[in-house]
Amino acid sequence: MKKYAGLLIIMAGTCWGAIGIFIRKLNAIGIESMQIVEIRAIVAMLLIGIGVLIYDKRLFKIRQKHIWCFLGTGIVGIIFFNLCYFITIEASSLSVAAVLLYTAPIFVMIFSAVLFQEKITRIKVISLTMAFTGCVLVSGIFDGSAVLTAKGFLIGICAGLGYALYTIFSRYALNYGYNPLTVQFYTFLFAVIAGAFFTDFRQVEIAVVTEGTGAMAVIAGIGLICTAVPNVLYTSGLRYIDNGKTSVMASIEPVMAIVFGILLFHEVPTPLAAAGMLLSLSAIILVNYEKKGA
Repeated sequence: MKKYAGLLIIMAGTCWGAIGIFIRKLNAIGIESMQIVEIRAIVAMLLIGIGVLIYDKRLFKIRQKHIWCFLGTGIVGIIFFNLCYFITIEASSLSVAAVLLYTAPIFVMIFSAVLFQEKITRIKVISLTMAFTGCVLVSGIFDGSAVLTAKGFLIGICAGLGYALYTIFSRYALNYGYNPLTVQFYTFLFAVIAGAFFTDFRQVEIAVVTEGTGAMAVIAGIGLICTAVPNVLYTSGLRYIDNGKTSVMASIEPVMAIVFGILLFHEVPTPLAAAGMLLSLSAIILVNYEKKGA
């Protein structure tokens, strides 16, 4: 498994990059942002729970003194991050929110150096800079529609921080010896509990009653393809790759979002977005070069 760890991270980023396909469909049937977060978490929790029941029921066992790890991944890494991200979009713009979100690898690298003594190497810094620049270009922030407010900036940084802390709390759980399935089950369990306070379940109910099996299929798809599968893949890869490199490799997500847009919606990327894609891909190649001993 160790030699495929990088591939697992890239596969996770690819799955996350497909989320826009499902969000478009869910928005079209009247399901909005916070409701999407909650139904993703519910479906993922159920699917992973079934997987644990089939694979090994002992994976449900956790120690009370380690619950803080899963509270961190679920409440901070998923609910807090998403709430901040959505508020940033409302206060500023989608492109600004996307750029601020991708400050996450910077936080990951700093926290990892302090908490886990991971080295901040020259190649890591270069690849991180390339990946962040690539995300900025891909976001479309230079297309003239970007709006930056003080509130949007501060809460956007909080979104990046929350996104980063998902990796940090996951690392603690893995270091305590927990299986990725255990980490993800309790992550989504606590996310579901916390997210319920911010969710309009009536909105989801109306959409399902109105659209029937079509809505249920999209909900199942986003829960499986864009949540349960990539989160387990990401945590599995994180077991063998340090946090800083993992966060850079996961930056393939916006690149794949553009690829899916091209393939499924015939969207044509701008020259800047195309340049951003190349930069992000180059960053991933570079950070893997260091893995091989550069």
